[in-house]
Amino acid sequence: MKYLLLICLAILISCDSKIQEKTDQKEAVVIQRDSSYYREKHRQQFHFSPERNWMNDPNGMVFYNNEYHLFYQYYPESTVWGPMHWGHAVSKDMISWEHLPIAIYPDDNGYIFSGSAVVDWNNSSGFGTSESPPLVAVFTYHKEEKAENQNQVTQTQGLAYSNDSGRTWEVFGENPVLMKEGEPDFRDPKVIWHEPTNKWVMALAVKDHIEFYGSTNLKEWNFLSEFGKEEGMHGAVWECPDLFPLPVENSDKSNWVLIVSIGTGGDRGSATQYFVGDFDGTKFKNSHYPERHIWIDHGWDNYAGVTWSDIPKNDGRRIFLGWMSNWLYAQVVPTETWRNAMTIPRSMVLFETVEGLRVRSYPVEESKLLRKKSSVLNRTLINIETDWSRFLDKGNHRLDMELMVTKVVNSSSWEIELSNELDEVFSFGFEFESNRYFTDRTSSGDTSFHAEFAKRHWAPRLSKEDAMPLRVLIDNSSIEFFGDVGEVVMTDIFFPSEPYSKMKFKAPEEVLVTAEIYHLKSIWE
Repeated sequence: MKYLLLICLAILISCDSKIQEKTDQKEAVVIQRDSSYYREKHRQQFHFSPERNWMNDPNGMVFYNNEYHLFYQYYPESTVWGPMHWGHAVSKDMISWEHLPIAIYPDDNGYIFSGSAVVDWNNSSGFGTSESPPLVAVFTYHKEEKAENQNQVTQTQGLAYSNDSGRTWEVFGENPVLMKEGEPDFRDPKVIWHEPTNKWVMALAVKDHIEFYGSTNLKEWNFLSEFGKEEGMHGAVWECPDLFPLPVENSDKSNWVLIVSIGTGGDRGSATQYFVGDFDGTKFKNSHYPERHIWIDHGWDNYAGVTWSDIPKNDGRRIFLGWMSNWLYAQVVPTETWRNAMTIPRSMVLFETVEGLRVRSYPVEESKLLRKKSSVLNRTLINIETDWSRFLDKGNHRLDMELMVTKVVNSSSWEIELSNELDEVFSFGFEFESNRYFTDRTSSGDTSFHAEFAKRHWAPRLSKEDAMPLRVLIDNSSIEFFGDVGEVVMTDIFFPSEPYSKMKFKAPEEVLVTAEIYHLKSIWE
């Protein structure tokens, strides 16, 4: 009996030690709010970022009980990538966020890589009840120690569930639920409910293509089809797929959209492409642009983006969020206690062009909650150079700009230039001859951390109209540029040594300009 008691005591001590280890990890990511909280150099003030340490892909985005859940790839012990966890935050409006404890920890099956979450409304999984449906997370396990042996199973799919509105998560005891022999790149499951065929559908990235799987209970999956080995952009591993129907504006039609991110390859590092087509519950067919790729964002800093699940039908929006960085330099950007932020949430629709359907994305309406003081510039002819520094808020350059720039005879280009007393300059604008928008961070501040950072980026304009409606969001270290009501999008980060304190509108020949410029609140104050 004494021996049995000693064994029980040892087990209790071991269990307590493991519980304490997890508790310590959770407590490690809580920072006491003080005068320096979220005021570090370069810290984004209206984009989501972790309290401290490393963050990458958005994961498990789901709407439930009037809350937007954001999970994300998180390493709580360093500002560079490490054993992945799922960090967690919630919001009522996708703008102001409440940090919650880590949701899912690495375990014997591996690190917790990217994935998705859904509301299992019919309790098909049996993890909840029909009266109280569970939240179910579907994610990739990654065995780092096996990664060098390409013949072993490195990545498998697992489940976790929550019955308290996502506050605590239980890992499924029979994980993994899906694996594939001989395939080391097998990851990032995005799960949707396909109502016409009455089943769950999973889009999974498998090295150079997407595979689709079906299930009736989220636990048992069967192969349906594959897509993409000979379509779109390659050159690096495919990642973070998302599959969803999207309405065509000004019509009663919709088409399916498949988003696929591409790891660091080609001449721009990480990037995200999309395909427009049809999905019948088994196969996806690319019916637009089968011969080439289309970028969802022409800047260099919008990667691994996916959309929220379970947005109510009476809302009807498809809302996208991306990771605002690039694998070329994400681990070496000059931030000290934290690394990386998310884009502003964006509503997406399809629109018609002469080349077929394309995605339009635009900041969600809730982004206007950030606005405070505004300045208005009525229709004004501008040429040469005009000082706009009066539009800046003293001490920061956080702006929401709504512009209408219209071509006048012989107009050649225009640009808006932000600068500081150190002659660091970031600019964005348009070149009429080539019909392209641009951002330029060549001399924007600290660019020393990567040879490819200091560049001008270009985006072809689709429209030929003389008038250009623009929306531009500028935070402490980022710009999100939406040309022609989101037909062209560019997202770039930058790192000035001190805030930009001057702004100019420059045009070699006349252009007609109307502007409404807002100063923006910080979501952390």
